[in-house]
Amino acid sequence: MKVYTRTGDSGTTSLVGGTRIDKDNARLEAYGTVDELNSWLGLLDSSKAIPQPAHATLLRAMNLLFDIGASLATEEDSKWQPAPFPAAATEALEADIDAFEASLPRHNRFILPGGHPDAARANIARTVARRAERRIISLGRDVAVDPEIVRFINRLSDYLFVLSRAINNFNSADEIFWEKTC
Repeated sequence: MKVYTRTGDSGTTSLVGGTRIDKDNARLEAYGTVDELNSWLGLLDSSKAIPQPAHATLLRAMNLLFDIGASLATEEDSKWQPAPFPAAATEALEADIDAFEASLPRHNRFILPGGHPDAARANIARTVARRAERRIISLGRDVAVDPEIVRFINRLSDYLFVLSRAINNFNSADEIFWEKTC
């Protein structure tokens, strides 16, 4: 299969179902941001500086993000329709968050991105997840979006915050706390 088709050279792309849309369409913005998020998760997963349990969670999330991208790229009247997004995926993330949080020192201050470089990368991924969530919510004003997808992306951003803390802890890197300056 060729990587290029030349069909997108005019600034449009095809949805699952065949309709062509502009490449800056809200639907493409949503699943394109999910794709960007997936790339950040792949970068994090390639690191040896993250706690071992995170690798399985990140791999599971990357596969689910592909499912989400496919769902967002599918027209409502397409012959192929994605399965409903599983609530169990969000619940599994919540369990992973709880497990990491139980091993981390409690905090009552805002934590700035940083410490270990991979903790900073996890925070970049967190902010991309927040943007993906906003893009998906915007898309949902025009087309039906599975609400479980929004829940999962929201929880994934929470997971990435906790992962950043776990990476700092795992690598004995200090967390950087916000100091009010004005």
